Amino acid sequence: MARRCELTGKATQTGHLVSHSNRKTKTVFRPNLVNVTLQSDTLGRSVRLRVSANALRTVDHRGGLDAFLVKAPAGDLSTGALALKRDIEKKLAAN
Repeated sequence: MARRCELTGKATQTGHLVSHSNRKTKTVFRPNLVNVTLQSDTLGRSVRLRVSANALRTVDHRGGLDAFLVKAPAGDLSTGALALKRDIEKKLAAN
């Protein structure tokens, strides 16, 4: 399983830890990923996703999973989240 957020595309980054003497050691910065179950109001079912804590806050801020996915660019989403976005858009267009 990749260390990548399914909603925002956040992934691991590399960099340096710099000491007081300016000595640099390589390090890996990993996103804070959590397994969550989010409720889709449009589809009427729950969805299990692996998202970053930052993305979880953004989902709450935008008013839920459906509102987040409608606004989210397709390039950031995983294949599962992209399929979910298509299902939500189909359901909204039918209503």
